Amino acid sequence: MILIASQLFLYFFINPPLSYGADTLAVNQSLSGNQTLVSLAGNFEMGFFNPGNSPNYYIGIWYKKIQTRTIVWVANRETPVSDIFSSELKIKDGNLVLLDESNTQIWSTNISSTATPGTVVLLDDGNLVLRYGSNSSPPIWQSFDHPTHTFLPGGKLGYNKRTNTKQVLTSWRNSEDPGMGLFSLEIDQINKQFLIKWNRSINYWTSGTWNDRDKLFSLVPEMRLNYIYNYSYVDNENESYFTYSLYNPSIISRFFIDVTGQIKQLSWLAASGQWNLFWAQPRSMCDVYGSCGAFGVCNSYILPACSCLTDFEPRSQSDWDLGSFSGGCVRKTVLDCTDKTQKPVFISSYVEKISISSFPENEALPLDESECRSSCLDYCICNAYTFISNICHHWNLENVNNISPMLFSNDSNLDTIYIKISSSDHRKSYTKVLVAGIVSGCLGLVFLCSIAFIFYRRMKSRDRGVLSEEDRKGLDVPFFEFKRILSATENFSLANKLGQGGFGPVYKGTFPGGGEMAVKRLSSQSGQGLKEFKNEVLLIAKLQHRNLIRLLGYGMKNHEMILLYEYMPNKSLDRFIFDRTLSMRLYWALRFDIIMGIARGLLYLHQDSRLRIIHRDLKASNVLLDAEMNPKISDFGLAKIVKGRDTEGSLTRVVGTYGYMAPEYALNGFFSVKSDVYSFGVVVLEIISGKRNTGYYDNKEAFSLISYAWGLWKEKKPLDLLDSALAESCNSIEVLRCMIIGLLCVQEDHQDRPTMTGVLGMLGMDIESLPDPKEPAFVARKRVHRLPAYVSESEINQLTITEEQGR
Repeated sequence: MILIASQLFLYFFINPPLSYGADTLAVNQSLSGNQTLVSLAGNFEMGFFNPGNSPNYYIGIWYKKIQTRTIVWVANRETPVSDIFSSELKIKDGNLVLLDESNTQIWSTNISSTATPGTVVLLDDGNLVLRYGSNSSPPIWQSFDHPTHTFLPGGKLGYNKRTNTKQVLTSWRNSEDPGMGLFSLEIDQINKQFLIKWNRSINYWTSGTWNDRDKLFSLVPEMRLNYIYNYSYVDNENESYFTYSLYNPSIISRFFIDVTGQIKQLSWLAASGQWNLFWAQPRSMCDVYGSCGAFGVCNSYILPACSCLTDFEPRSQSDWDLGSFSGGCVRKTVLDCTDKTQKPVFISSYVEKISISSFPENEALPLDESECRSSCLDYCICNAYTFISNICHHWNLENVNNISPMLFSNDSNLDTIYIKISSSDHRKSYTKVLVAGIVSGCLGLVFLCSIAFIFYRRMKSRDRGVLSEEDRKGLDVPFFEFKRILSATENFSLANKLGQGGFGPVYKGTFPGGGEMAVKRLSSQSGQGLKEFKNEVLLIAKLQHRNLIRLLGYGMKNHEMILLYEYMPNKSLDRFIFDRTLSMRLYWALRFDIIMGIARGLLYLHQDSRLRIIHRDLKASNVLLDAEMNPKISDFGLAKIVKGRDTEGSLTRVVGTYGYMAPEYALNGFFSVKSDVYSFGVVVLEIISGKRNTGYYDNKEAFSLISYAWGLWKEKKPLDLLDSALAESCNSIEVLRCMIIGLLCVQEDHQDRPTMTGVLGMLGMDIESLPDPKEPAFVARKRVHRLPAYVSESEINQLTITEEQGR
């Protein structure tokens, strides 16, 4: 004990401990154990960390103000330590070095200099700076020059023409290993563009050339949405680099290359406590070279996107569990080409897209189908073949990446690949099936009476949440086990709750491999029954349009009915336009694009889809925004299919949301495509004004946004409707055009309203060519049914009428 105490005394005497919250490491100090550096304003923190459940420790920098630790830089990413209390980070011989538990140097800044050692400072932009002399002296080394997988605002990502070196972002191996992964981002200084590479050798994505006038890369249109980021590209005699800053420095943002091989730009939303995806490239993980590795199948319509071909299994199951699939798959049984008595056989597999480690050895051969099959069978290194469009393709070795989109197109039916497997494996599978069939038959005979009794009981008390076999046959979306949904949503935890709709809560679900979905939970008490549930599952699965939400799956258990949609990181439109802070991000050009997108989605429903559909519940909260702020119409539980050329119908049960329902529907139960046009007009006026239609209730000037807009139109002051957040970005001609169209859509007589075809045409017309709108519905106060005084404005906007009888 005396010896240990004396060692501790000498350690602290020689190496004075860091003060709590210090941002500077001096030459006579070291950092070890749980000690950290914290930047002056508390933006970033640096110290030892271990990712996930890994036993390894690394020196890293992370965001101090975000509860979920998010690493932005790692020093010793290839050389972890196991004991942080005997390892230390210190300044030694003019360099910042990391010594492990055996006092061996495992990482260093590697600066060759005879200057007097100084200090290391963690700055508020996340940059770690090594200086000689005072804090005002220029840095002789900084972490911004040596990024790992994250590119922070203020940093540079480029090429030094004097030293012929580049800054390169390299992905982690998996979520628990920050070591150098297979995917990297680097500059092509000649063409002023960025490239993403697989294994630092094969290019699979380019940003396109930098456009200095528009401040964007030609193949990244998302950069037009620059309400957060100020992008710059600098090219001079010394260097060529890309950098970016934030218009609002208080926003927390990062740009990084993920383990999936995609680059992503995100900003932190403190209100929701989560990262908001601004844009990602390539947009689909299946467009990443080698994303699923050797013998892996990539399907963007399921989660996780990667799976193994039949009779193959992940090379590393632990990597796959951590969302890293690039290691690929291996055969369960190795083919023995020397054993002539065990001739391989083929099994068929239906796929959308295949991703294997590289492409060159995939052979296209001039053979007919039988020759294609037999030649692959006799050729030992041929693993599989396809015969598509009368072309034979041999799949040799492990050298196939993404088979051409001409072979496996998302817009065509699934194709077949024939995989060569061991005949012994085939016999084993056949035997298993045969044995299983015999056992099942015996069990079936033994328990026949019990099963019949149970079936009878279930038919007597049939669960309202069960879809019939006939219904399921018509579904193009997968069924999800309830336990998978519970796991993905952490038992529907409040932390994962995205919002509350009229028919139940919506949660964020994270599935194995990092796939994200929005999980809509309907219960028997939600007000939406089996009819609406079936309507949404059966209907939306058949709809395909970029401005309609995509249904990814469904699930049921007891009285629970679950719908799983593509996850929309920016949530709903009403979240932006009715929030004073977020509305600043919706500049006019973006709002106009959203209006156009909603119009195109409705036109598809009314005219261009295989079914003619009336949505019946279009509102701002049912328009979701993806990572690029593209609008997608959602919530088809109340939608109606009309036959043939019909465009209308009637109901005795009126359903919908107060403030968005057309008068003929709210009062008489009569609905048509013009009912959706009315709702669209309300949404347009809300987008222009940033105010809810119901927000003017009991106001002396007007009791609704519609009547307020109509009053401004009559007084020839239409631009007074404009949201103050648009003062600097608006195009007054476009605003006026949209206001006129909005008023035309909410006219009282449904026959006066335009169709969605007409709306899209008018959105491109000169104002002088537009007709004058007539008086809207619900302008006179006497026509309004007053709501109870205890109903708040936010509740009014979500109020769903489900039982009012038509008159």
